[in-house]
Amino acid sequence: MTERMGRGAVAWRTLCWHYFFLLWSWTHAQTRYSIPEELKQGSVVGNIAKDLGLDLTDIFERKLRVAAEAGKQYFTVDSGKGELVVNDRIDREALCGQSASCVLPLQVVTENPLQLHRIEVEIRDINDNSPVFATKQKSLKIAESTVAGVRFPLETAQDPDVGSNTVKSYTLSKSECFSLKMKELPGQPSLPELILDKMLDREKQHVHELLLTALDGGNPVKSGVMKILISVLDINDNIPVFKKPLYNITVPENSSPGSVLVTVAATDADEGVNGQVQYSFAEHTPETHLTLFSINSDTGELSLAGNLDYELSAVYDLPVTARDKGVPEMEGHCRVQVRVIDVNDNVPEIILTSTPNPVREDAPKGTVVALIRARDLDSGDNGKVVLKLPVGSPFSLKPSFSNNYALVTSGSLDRESFPFYNIEITATDSGSPPLFSKKTIPVSISDVNDNPPVFSQSSYNVYLKENGLPGSILYSVSASDLDFGENAKVSYSILESKVQDVSVSSYVYINSENGSIYSMHSFDYEKLKVFQIVVQAKDQGSPSLSSNTTVHVFILDQNDNAPAVIYPSSAGLGSLSLQRMPRSAKAGHLVTKVTAVDADSGHNAWISYKVAEATDASLFGVNQYTGEVRTKRAVAEQDDSSQRLLIEIRDDGEPVQSATVTVSILMEDGLHEPILDIRHKAAESGGKTGRLALYLILSLASVSVLSLVTFLILAVKCVRNSRGSASCCVRRSDCDDYKNPNRNLQIQLNTDGPIKYVEVLGGDMMSQSQSFRSCMSPMSEYSDFTLIKPSSTSDFKEVISVLDASLPDSTWTFESQQVRKKCT
Repeated sequence: MTERMGRGAVAWRTLCWHYFFLLWSWTHAQTRYSIPEELKQGSVVGNIAKDLGLDLTDIFERKLRVAAEAGKQYFTVDSGKGELVVNDRIDREALCGQSASCVLPLQVVTENPLQLHRIEVEIRDINDNSPVFATKQKSLKIAESTVAGVRFPLETAQDPDVGSNTVKSYTLSKSECFSLKMKELPGQPSLPELILDKMLDREKQHVHELLLTALDGGNPVKSGVMKILISVLDINDNIPVFKKPLYNITVPENSSPGSVLVTVAATDADEGVNGQVQYSFAEHTPETHLTLFSINSDTGELSLAGNLDYELSAVYDLPVTARDKGVPEMEGHCRVQVRVIDVNDNVPEIILTSTPNPVREDAPKGTVVALIRARDLDSGDNGKVVLKLPVGSPFSLKPSFSNNYALVTSGSLDRESFPFYNIEITATDSGSPPLFSKKTIPVSISDVNDNPPVFSQSSYNVYLKENGLPGSILYSVSASDLDFGENAKVSYSILESKVQDVSVSSYVYINSENGSIYSMHSFDYEKLKVFQIVVQAKDQGSPSLSSNTTVHVFILDQNDNAPAVIYPSSAGLGSLSLQRMPRSAKAGHLVTKVTAVDADSGHNAWISYKVAEATDASLFGVNQYTGEVRTKRAVAEQDDSSQRLLIEIRDDGEPVQSATVTVSILMEDGLHEPILDIRHKAAESGGKTGRLALYLILSLASVSVLSLVTFLILAVKCVRNSRGSASCCVRRSDCDDYKNPNRNLQIQLNTDGPIKYVEVLGGDMMSQSQSFRSCMSPMSEYSDFTLIKPSSTSDFKEVISVLDASLPDSTWTFESQQVRKKCT
């Protein structure tokens, strides 16, 4: 047939759509097409998109596809035009056999929302088969004594076509002795019979050759031919006669092979061998029947030779022949009609119409997961199928039509608890006993970003030594996310905050993938003791979820500062400090006091003094803790008037840092006044040597300029960092977040010499303590320092009491958290 015939196929629809809006739907409307068989591949059946009310864009977006109920995919959808086209050769005879109606059911599935449409395609028969006889030649033996009017049944031709295209008539070649007549049977096709019109004369003609032609009703008419060869025999003039021309029997399809179904019997009025009858199936009996049934040639017992299947064939028509042993042989004929009774021998089937897609864990109830069809090849109650799901499953079955179901969600889903379901569906028929089958449908649960990242700790404490290399790792934080895939991928970042008015990103950065925190530069404990970092862990879901944690970074002090000599102020490494004393000095006379400070803290800042070298080690000594240089004995007449001391100043850190200062002492007679200050000495020395005075003036001018610049810088820094009113001579270090009640108060001061220095140190770096240092000019009568935010009144009083004990001759006053000392 041409493709044009396919395009002319008739299409009609029953417009009774019915929707169920539960996030899925099926339709009861039915679209039916009618096409002839044997259409070429690609022939158009009809515009299914138009008939279903779909636009061309819906074909792609809703994934329009055809799922046929038969084994082959005979049809497909042209996604460009929305037309239902032939995909494979369609042979009506192979699909429906001799059935008068041949309808091929299709299931058309659309998604978003998921819908199932039932389509029926009627396959019309075309006259593509000629009538065919089982044998090309039939031999008959007829006795010459056979009277006119005797009928001889002939083999019927088989035409796979149906309706008007099947066998309609038979014709017989011209003969003066024979004619053809059709025998009408109720509910059965007419049978051709050869009629003997006049008696045969073997002596005139012993063989007759005839042609039997079968014609169908197609256009054009097709035919099939069988040759009939008739041998004329001598007299055996009685044919076997069956008791009944038709035997009707019923047998269950599960009957065992070998079971006797019926016994046919025929009698022959002749005597001797002419009356002995043998039974057999007629020559034109189909081969499939011969494999299922057998007949005893002597007794006529019809037995079951194979296994019956009601689903393959419900009725068998067996032609039986009774032939005597006379010469010529005479035959009698009857028919045995076997009706097969259906038994429940087919297990119900569960067929997936659509493959289940992953289901979101936040899917609402009623979301369609898959489309399912139940089928049982049995009939009646044996073919009625009921589907069930296990109790407690978050899924249920929603029936639609014709044993079609939708698997939908009926409860809440949680991928973190159950990421995968193997849904076992049980199909049970209504037979007795009932048969059942099970099918497992795997359904995966897709993740939704419903879990934020969780850090392994609510906060982290990191202890970092100062002076570390920039770029070194400080710590690694980690967070986990219970979600899956992109929703579980965690990236790390540091939230913006300020550390000493500088963005925290200037101090550290974090690896966004693994949470490792690195330093941007080296830390100095003397400038920064503790700071906090707020780390955020964010997943890559949509929308993304996040959580925060705080990382407390504590800088640990290292002994990286050597003691710095404050007095003698002009003293440096290898430089000399000239001190004068009277020769009349007694033992214990205070010559001078060496004062040094260490920028470190704790043990690293503890300073000790000792004499490294001396002109006369027995004359002078230095106090290990105060740095006071005193005479060990009275000056003797034989002692040199010029003495030199090399004093080493060491801290208590590891490794030890040290500095040295050289003190030159000039013993003079009649000297009773103490040295006031360096400027006074410089003035006196200037009177002695004018040139030295000029150098000293230039040096002092340079130092003054440097000091002025330094003080200006310090003043600006104090203004920016101070929280209250405080003298720029004050340095305070505290840590407000951590407390240690065991604080050690250290006070270092000197009471002799022109420089006055007081240092009040708190406890360890973890305490909420203060460190106060005041550098007091030797020329000022008052030196001030401010206690900023004392931890308590008792702490403040403790400082005053220590100062009073150390400087009994000094006067301390308290004015608005200020301590004033009157220098003596």
